[in-house]
Amino acid sequence: MAIAKTGVTAALYVALCYVFAPFSYGPVQFRLAEVLVMLPFYDKKYSVPLILGTFTANIFMYGLPDMIFGSLATALVCLVIISAKNKMVIAPAAALINGIVIGAMLYFIFDEPGSFWFIAATVAAGEFAVVLAGVLIFSGLEKSNRKFIGFLKY
Repeated sequence: MAIAKTGVTAALYVALCYVFAPFSYGPVQFRLAEVLVMLPFYDKKYSVPLILGTFTANIFMYGLPDMIFGSLATALVCLVIISAKNKMVIAPAAALINGIVIGAMLYFIFDEPGSFWFIAATVAAGEFAVVLAGVLIFSGLEKSNRKFIGFLKY
């Protein structure tokens, strides 16, 4: 069952990135797949498929640097989420980590136009919006369906 959940979660992340590709990549991004970063809050085992999904989703866009730095950013976000006691720290933490790591990659490696801080801010803003939506969605599902938490266990 764990292998199936890992594969399905990673594949869902990749599929969401590709289906919404115009919004998933670049200095201004709303990567809807990032809603899934809420999963490690419920079970830390979701970190592996999210990192694998990020790695795979980044193969065809910015290539090896994005595969490395994107996966690193996801791993750092997962570490914060696993240790979080309150869901409300997840969106700001994900925004800060992705803003800095992905912003630096886009600015220093891919020479995106604009200042580093502007690129970091646009990445962070998109990340914050999407992850906050995820926090609200998952919180709503928790309240409306008590079995939801049990379903998420690995």
